[in-house]
Parts: sequence; C-alpha cells; structure tokens
Amino acid sequence: MCGITGWLDWKRDLRGEQRQIEAMTHSLDHRGPDAQTTFVDERVAFGHTRLAVIDPSRGGQPMTRTYKEKTATIVYNGELYNTEEIRQSLLSKGVTFTTHSDTEVLLYAYLVEGEACIERFNGIFAFVIWDGEALFAARDRLGVKPFFYTPTEHGLFSVQN
Repeated sequence: MCGITGWLDWKRDLRGEQRQIEAMTHSLDHRGPDAQTTFVDERVAFGHTRLAVIDPSRGGQPMTRTYKEKTATIVYNGELYNTEEIRQSLLSKGVTFTTHSDTEVLLYAYLVEGEACIERFNGIFAFVIWDGEALFAARDRLGVKPFFYTPTEHGLFSVQN
C-alpha cells in the first residue's frame, strides 16, 4: 500500500514549502517503505510514500507525463484491474509508455480523455492529478482506498493515512 498527501492553495506560492510537504509525506512512512518523494509547484505540493509492487525501478511517484503538449502530475494509491485494456486503448491513440505501472496508464487516460476517464477505471484507488490549471481527485466507487481532505480558505489539504 502507498500513501499520498497534497496541498492546494490558489493564493499562496507553495514552491517555498518543500520542508512542509516533506513533513506531511514523512507522516505516511508506515504506508510505503520503498520510496518517499515530493513534487512542488506554484499552487500544488504532492507527497508520496511507495510500496513498490509493479515496475519498482520506473514506476515512482509523483509521476509527471505529457501528451500533445498537455502535462499533468499524479499521486496515486491503488490498483487498476483493467490496466491492460486501458493501456491497449491508449496505445491505439498514440500514447508511448515508459513503464509497466498502472499509475502511468491512469495518468495518460486522464491526459487523453479528461475527467471522463474515471468511468473506465475498474479497481481500488485514490488519486489526485494536477495539470497546471485544475486539480482532479477521485477514489474508487466503494471507497476501498479512501480519500480524506480538509477544505481551507484558499484550497485544501489531503492526507491518506
């Protein structure tokens, strides 16, 4: 199991908050012993603790990908049961994969299909995607992988513990 955390602030520049997001991520050490990484942008900071199961050397997160000049970054915990089906569909649309991870499949599905991608996902998951303008967060329909967040005056905080 992995741990994800994040911070969105529409008013404050978060690029100076590296230590804070690292502390938030460190609070999830028990969720993923294999790696602990962060991503900080002007409006968003993500943290991820990883339990490496699939593609341990290349499937790390936060993961950033670009498709047709649109870039997005994801933090994700879960498993897509229909990864290969979605991967094959995306390959037919010209997507080139560099890992075997379901994280990359999920992220490219968003880049190609937008928020409608969620209708295709069969699995247990919680994730947050930032595309530089909008935040897209979702969890599986049954809440097997819960997603907790707290609204703030100018955004939100999230920690999955």
